[in-house]
Amino acid sequence: MSEQHHDEGHTVAGWTGFAVAVVGTSVAGVGMCLGSGPGISLGLGVVGLSVLVTWALHLAGWGKPPGIRPAAEWGMRVRDRAARAGHPACVGCRMAGRGRSARSSVVASLSPSPSESVSPSESVG
Repeated sequence: MSEQHHDEGHTVAGWTGFAVAVVGTSVAGVGMCLGSGPGISLGLGVVGLSVLVTWALHLAGWGKPPGIRPAAEWGMRVRDRAARAGHPACVGCRMAGRGRSARSSVVASLSPSPSESVSPSESVG
């Protein structure tokens, strides 16, 4: 077998989410074949659960940041130590409130400090 030359993104979060989604689509498929509305709903609920499981594992460090990782971090069982702070370009991290340190410092520097604030009487000209 040849050596890997690129980051395929195999992670615990990805494979676990995939497995839960396969179970969900299988349940929904069986429900569809049987004409069972509750079976279809249950299967779709499990598929929705797979998204939450994948997201939770990503936030716990078992996923990967967007882009290509260094070769030393390509292993599936390598935990992402930067996940707690959040990945800057990661939608999942932003949804969890992580990875905003650069943006919040820019916003903080643009907002006036209490000593620089303009009173209402000064702003009316």
